[in-house]
Amino acid sequence: MNRALILEAVVELKRRKLRTGLTLLGMIFGVAAIVAMLAVGEGSKREALRLVAELGLNNVIVESKTIPTDKLKEIRTRSLGLSAADATAAMAVVPGAQSVALKKEIKVDQLVFQSSIEQGRAFAVSTSYAEHGGLQVTNGRWFVNEDGDTLAPVCVIGARLAKTLFGDINPVGERIKLNHTWLEVVGVLADRSAGKSEFEGIKLGLDDERLFVPWESGRARFFFTQIEDEVDGISLRLDGKSAPDSAARVLQTLIQQRHAGADDTNLIVPMGLYRQNQQTQKIFTIVMSSIAAVSLLVGGIGIMNIMLANVLERRREIGLKRALGARRRDVVEQFLAEALVIAVSGALLGLLLGIIAAYSIASLAGWSVAWSPLSLFTAVAMCVAVGLVFGVFPAKQASTLDPIAALRSDG
Repeated sequence: MNRALILEAVVELKRRKLRTGLTLLGMIFGVAAIVAMLAVGEGSKREALRLVAELGLNNVIVESKTIPTDKLKEIRTRSLGLSAADATAAMAVVPGAQSVALKKEIKVDQLVFQSSIEQGRAFAVSTSYAEHGGLQVTNGRWFVNEDGDTLAPVCVIGARLAKTLFGDINPVGERIKLNHTWLEVVGVLADRSAGKSEFEGIKLGLDDERLFVPWESGRARFFFTQIEDEVDGISLRLDGKSAPDSAARVLQTLIQQRHAGADDTNLIVPMGLYRQNQQTQKIFTIVMSSIAAVSLLVGGIGIMNIMLANVLERRREIGLKRALGARRRDVVEQFLAEALVIAVSGALLGLLLGIIAAYSIASLAGWSVAWSPLSLFTAVAMCVAVGLVFGVFPAKQASTLDPIAALRSDG
């Protein structure tokens, strides 16, 4: 279509501003709804990926269950609970196992810096814990093997705990007292508190509020009861070639055998949780996009309606053009140009409204928003396609009018 034809279509539509505006609304709302849903869906996908990365996409995790003391005593007659030996056995048996990380919570009676006494949570962790959990140190360093070998009284603290204890003071090199043991702060973790703090029922971002000591130092310097599990959590990292689901089944069988079938552990497969989340999100996006597409369909019907009305009102004009030598193709192109102008205008305005709506939803509901060029193009292309498809019938109706009968009409 040439520029003159488009300009002529714009002029014709301006002559019927109210009707054109009402027709545009269906297209605008349809595109806006699709754009907003796709943006929220893409944002949710990226947010889920970010959250599950905190658990480790290639990790398989076993955690000890919290069990009442009376029932725990009964279980201990069969199972000694989660232990470092379980981790060693897992490394030997689970296919694709690359490394293992351990953690054990230390009961905190008090956490003291100068005259400030705070409550917090502390954990003894292996050196590989940071890598498994995607932890990054922004100030100082993480533990090295030498810290564990020498039972060094050192610790690394989360960003929020550092802010609570030290305020604006640089924590690295300072000494804090955990229960009755003095520890030197050697590192501060990066703040990961932004965004959601829970994924598929699992709380995340808690490392920002925690204190960590080397595994060997924690086990040697702090008190643990005999009935406790030796390990609260084992994270097994896979090499990326092995399927997490298969590795998880092997690990679960191993733990059940070593624990004599006692139900005292939970198995977490982050990749499985991510897939489950994305499947739910996919269904949500399809349903919501389908509802939005109905609005787009209504807009297409509106375009057909206004085009048919234009054909009836402009019968004499069409008859005159045909009498002066205009081909049927020229009439079709004229009406399709008007449908195209409405569709493109509705698509662009809907795109703008969709962007505003997406950020408004994100602000009110606390959801994430992300943009995919393909999704934006798809929404605009759908709008234009719907406009043209619904404009074809009126255009053909106009082109098949008998010129003589059209000239004699009152339109």
